[in-house]
Amino acid sequence: MSAIKFPFITEKAMTHMEDNKLQFVVDTRANKSQIKEDVIKIYGFPVKSVCTTTTMKGEKKALVTFDEVDAAHEIATRIGLM
Repeated sequence: MSAIKFPFITEKAMTHMEDNKLQFVVDTRANKSQIKEDVIKIYGFPVKSVCTTTTMKGEKKALVTFDEVDAAHEIATRIGLM
């Protein structure tokens, strides 16, 4: 089971990309270390930190900060967000 469901794209999420961060909708049962491992396994970039929040709709979102400069832009380009 993958902790990551799909990237979360909004205007605010796009501004986070300038700070080398991406947002993902994740499984509600996933913890931060599982999310970190999945991001590294899927996208191949080292992760600096993971912050999670649960929305009013019951979805769990993760804000992932990357170690490498421009990693968020590279991933966004790969998955077709940019």
